[in-house]
Amino acid sequence: MARVKRGTIHHKRRSHLIAYAKGFKWGRNSKYVYAKQGVMKAWTYNYRDRKNHKRTNRALWQIHINAASREAGVSYSQLMGKLKKANILLDRKVLSELTATNPAIFNAVVAAIK
Repeated sequence: MARVKRGTIHHKRRSHLIAYAKGFKWGRNSKYVYAKQGVMKAWTYNYRDRKNHKRTNRALWQIHINAASREAGVSYSQLMGKLKKANILLDRKVLSELTATNPAIFNAVVAAIK
């Protein structure tokens, strides 16, 4: 029976993982053991931070809306409550965009609920 040399498979599997570690510092972009640790850690952070990204963006939108609504003479909580009662279905992302790009439209929305 012929001898099977597995060097190409071995190398391909390892180089595939090292490709994910491109851009890492020190030995983590070239040495398999360190690259594997770095990639696993990076994927863990990636999974966790996909949730955190949404959380931090929502907090930022609330800050923008609060600042703009207080200039218009109403607090953030009052604004959101009155929008809900008036059945105006604008979410926080859209309201935040309005405060930055079209303050006149945002002020018209605030005037509509007063």
